[in-house]
Amino acid sequence: MAEFTTALILLANKRALQSARLYQRRREFIDREQDFLDAGNRGKTVGIIGASRIGRMVMERLNALGLELDVALYDPYVVAEDARALGVRLASLEEIMATSDVVSLHAPLTVDTAGMITGKLLRSLRDGATFINTARGLLVDQDALVDELRTGRIDAMLDVTTPEVLPPDHALYDLPNVLLTPHMAGSTGPELARLGEHVASELNRLAHGLPLAFPENG
Repeated sequence: MAEFTTALILLANKRALQSARLYQRRREFIDREQDFLDAGNRGKTVGIIGASRIGRMVMERLNALGLELDVALYDPYVVAEDARALGVRLASLEEIMATSDVVSLHAPLTVDTAGMITGKLLRSLRDGATFINTARGLLVDQDALVDELRTGRIDAMLDVTTPEVLPPDHALYDLPNVLLTPHMAGSTGPELARLGEHVASELNRLAHGLPLAFPENG
């Protein structure tokens, strides 16, 4: 999931969706320096909502790339010292939504977080921003998201929705500024072997009286 999301963030800042649409429409030479002056990752602001395990892994991967990204984090349970250790800065949810070039959602679904991405927050996204959700569809006011996407001023990359399989006539299938994938962020195909190896490694540690390498907290 972290690898998938990191790739989406990089593609969003490179204007992959927008340039593909333009190329498909024009079917001729595209002058990147004229049509996509802002395409690229260097110096862009990436907002991460939720310092979950996946959220932390995404931040680690982004920082390791050396792209001089401004990575901002919203998580009410993370203090400044922890943020510094992660190589990011803390920001409010409102600031994340209003100032980020790309917003990536990684909060857990709880009674408190359901619907946390409200219509007001979605309307505050800057023009040209990309909203990414690989967490849970219920975290977002999906109707409000569709309304904003219909204006054409933002893009979305969605691996989860509400319901998980949308009805065939749902707008998210057809909006040109949406990349909609069928919950592909998790391990698939040959990646499943890595999960088995991880479980076997942890069981081996327990059998030898060693602490788990990746314990669950809480």
